[in-house]
Amino acid sequence: MKRLFSMLLVGALSVSGVQAASEVPLLGNILSRRITSLEGQWNYIVDVQEEGYYDYRMNPTRWGFFLNAKPQRPEDLIEYDFDKAPTMAVPGDWNTQDERLFFYEGTVWFKRNLPPVEKKEGRRTLLYFGAVNYDCRVYVNGKHVCHHVGGFTPFNIDVTDVLKDDGNFLIVKVDNKRHQDNVPTQIFDWWNYGGITRDVWLVDVSSTYIENYSLQLERQAEKKGKERRISFTLNLNQRQANQEVTLALPELMGKKKLTLSTDAEGRVGTSLTVASKKLQLWSPASPRRYRVELTCGDETIIDSIGFRTIETQGKKILLNGEPIFLKGISMHEERPYGGGRANGAADARTLLSWVKDLGCNFVRLAHYPHNEYMVREAERMGILVWSEIPCYWTISWTNEQTFKNAQRQLTDMIRRDQNRANIIIWSIANETPHSAERDQFLGRMAQYARTLDNTRLISMAMEVTGASNYKNRLQDNMHQHVDVVSFNQYIGWYRDVNVAPKMEWEVPYEKPVIVSEWGGGAKYGLHGAKNQRWTEEFQENLYKQNTEMLDRIDGLAGCTPWVLKDFRSPRRVLNGIQDYYNMKGVYSDRGEKKKAFYVLKEWYGTK
Repeated sequence: MKRLFSMLLVGALSVSGVQAASEVPLLGNILSRRITSLEGQWNYIVDVQEEGYYDYRMNPTRWGFFLNAKPQRPEDLIEYDFDKAPTMAVPGDWNTQDERLFFYEGTVWFKRNLPPVEKKEGRRTLLYFGAVNYDCRVYVNGKHVCHHVGGFTPFNIDVTDVLKDDGNFLIVKVDNKRHQDNVPTQIFDWWNYGGITRDVWLVDVSSTYIENYSLQLERQAEKKGKERRISFTLNLNQRQANQEVTLALPELMGKKKLTLSTDAEGRVGTSLTVASKKLQLWSPASPRRYRVELTCGDETIIDSIGFRTIETQGKKILLNGEPIFLKGISMHEERPYGGGRANGAADARTLLSWVKDLGCNFVRLAHYPHNEYMVREAERMGILVWSEIPCYWTISWTNEQTFKNAQRQLTDMIRRDQNRANIIIWSIANETPHSAERDQFLGRMAQYARTLDNTRLISMAMEVTGASNYKNRLQDNMHQHVDVVSFNQYIGWYRDVNVAPKMEWEVPYEKPVIVSEWGGGAKYGLHGAKNQRWTEEFQENLYKQNTEMLDRIDGLAGCTPWVLKDFRSPRRVLNGIQDYYNMKGVYSDRGEKKKAFYVLKEWYGTK
């Protein structure tokens, strides 16, 4: 037993010492890299009291599950064995794959063996996670390589120096417990799906590689003229000067290529001119994208990028210089036909086909960054996007670590999707209670977002607080920080049933208005009088009254009713009706259209 203890201790000491691997800044356009998927069945161990990480005094243990230890003698005592543990699909959530874990919030360990990795001079291997909910620790061959906090954004780790030629294993400790200082915080109205919820890849890159890049049509280019300008920036993973970078846009530049050299920071930045008559702008009616080829050394990255402008003018939103009404719907990242975390292109195509059938040109991806497939499929299908970080309800406004967490999620959301033409709004919050501390927190967040990307609009879903009888006045100090004033209202559901025709709205800001949530619940197939809660007729009447009311709001530039489809929520406990589902969908979870669907579709047909 002493021999085994010594073996485990040596392994643990290597973990607690200097890390041989580390998290590195996020790779842009991961789908164009040299990737090896780790999708499949992973072994898992449910660890309710976290004995695989802590000892009985709640101190981090030196011989935890991350070592993947095996008995060396018959009498050796090791009380776990990943190879004998059950398996579940990764990517995926544990709640819908193991009925014992449906409501579970806590720690689950995941393990899989890695395919052989051929080490080559001048090459690096990164380990990429699309998302892990919420707090995770990653180990390769028993060595701790990363601690990541945040459940909806990607991250990657350089694991080159901890990999062997063969016989590598990967272990991930995942903890989805809710905490006050998290983002989101302890209380939220959606399902807390735990697990490795998005793709996991090994990525082969050069020692010096393209970390990220951006191509954007400059706003002033929308003025009529013979030429338009596209700004181009790129950064390498290292501060290396005089590295040659080549940009090709075959459909716009022909065989001509732009060759640039990096500065001392490993960056390039320029703008290029293209003939206006050659450039077809991306729009919902014509979601045109152009092939982009970027080369540095032996690496070539291929992308398809659309070019468009988005701005405001008074109370109008202008897409490519023309006013547009955003005919939208809100949605959660939950797959159709039985729930669970949506995480692939097939889920995205199904859900977005429902969006298109509704007559929408816009979708609010609430209340956190959705997976990359969803954004890219929406771009391909001509659907504009509002993308949001989960500063939801009562965030710990005075906690600097909470701010940094939210800031990191905002950074990774923008860096991942900054080249997607369909994203026109970055949202920094939803339904946050007013306070000076909240204003400072979100004001800093809005300012920071503009430093990362000044080509898109900033908004957030506000609450209506200035209500008196039938008069509603939006009052929110955050109006000065956003480009679009957005707010949630539930006339006819949480407030003032059947009085929508009497409601008056005042938005005292010279900015466009989006009503970012409105609606009410109904169980598909339940019919009755229009004043009977939960019937399709009640929801149908609510939609009729609300659409008529919305038409009277000055400066209304769009709306995203709540919500596309019924989705799971632990807050919705009414037996026989909700059964842990939020029933506000215009579709059922199985894609069945409720009567409200047709009201909304008809109204959008008039816009």
